Order: sequence, then C-alpha cells, then structure tokens
Amino acid sequence: MPKTPADPLPVVAAFDVDGTLTTRDCVTPFLLRATGVRLALALARHPLPVLRALARRDRDALKAVACTAFAGMAGSSLDELGARFAQDVEARHLRPDTRARLRRHRELGHTVILASASLDPYLEPLGASLGVDAIVCTRLERAPDGRFTGRLVGPNCRAAEKTRRVEEWLAANGLADAELWAYGASPSDRELLARADRPIWVGREPLEPFV
Repeated sequence: MPKTPADPLPVVAAFDVDGTLTTRDCVTPFLLRATGVRLALALARHPLPVLRALARRDRDALKAVACTAFAGMAGSSLDELGARFAQDVEARHLRPDTRARLRRHRELGHTVILASASLDPYLEPLGASLGVDAIVCTRLERAPDGRFTGRLVGPNCRAAEKTRRVEEWLAANGLADAELWAYGASPSDRELLARADRPIWVGREPLEPFV
C-alpha cells in the first residue's frame, strides 16, 4: 500500500565506528594484532608508496599498502581472530553514550547500520553482537580458496565514498526516502553528516539520551 502524506517516514540510523561508537581507533590495533611482523615487512616492500602517502597525508593509500600484510592469510583464522578482537572492543572500548543511542534506535524499530572505514573481519561480528541491520565498511578481498589477497574490495569506506555506499545501500533496500540519522566523530564523517536529515556530531562530551 502506498504511503499517505500522514505516514511517518522510516528512520535509518547510521553509526560511524572508530571514535564514534568506540573510544579509540580499531584499524591499527587489529592490523598489529593480526599481522605482527608481516605489517612491517609489507610497508618495507613498498617504500615509495608509503613515503608518498605519508607526504600527502593520504590515509587511503597508506591503508591499502598496510592491508597487503593480509595476503595469503587463511580466511578462517583471520575471521576467528576478528571475532575475538570484536569481543574485546565490545567489552572494553565502546562509548556508553553512543551504545545507548544505538540500543534506543533499535528499541524504536529504526533500521540501524554501521558505516565505517573499519575492516570486515571484526566489524561483522561486532555488528552482529550489537544487533545492527547492516554493515557498510572497508572489506578485504578473498580469493576463491578463502584466503585473503591483500587487496581491498573497492576504495576505503570513508568520506565521500562512505556517503556513496550508504546511499547505495539505502536505495537497494527501498529506503532512499528514509529519515537518515548519522553519527560521526571525525572530519571523514562530514560528508555523511551533511547528507543526513539528523546529523549528530560525537565529541568528547557524552551525548544526551533521547526517548
């Protein structure tokens, strides 16, 4: 049945993760825990791209090089490590205020998604534990045998790319006209906050609960 003008729009709440839902960055700690010395070797094998990325402050290029450290790793072992990492993040590094906001959106029947440059091996289990409806994030490419190739699936999911992917997800799920709430805490969230009907900047001060 088509909606009448009196019908409320569906609500989608999109949460950034690093610094918004969590108290710290997650990508670098996961890289270090998952790859160890492989990360140093990966950076050493690509000195010019690393130097260029550092000189230009190009986080996307630096991340692409760093993720080559995952090349050849078995999917099952990295998924297991990601699940343990997600448990640690949920137990020790979630902000109480934004977690409460996420929980309240779910109680109100809103669609909740994570929209993040964080990596899927730990973001998928974290999202499942938090009960979100979907995850829009940076994904590691897997070969047909399940091993990681060391490449990303598409660009890093931040800034304009994050907004593009969220809009793509909304359209694919019949939610292009939904009222979009967006939570973000860094300059790379500004595009999504500008797109949102209800942008919420997450700063140092705790967010007020809402009913």
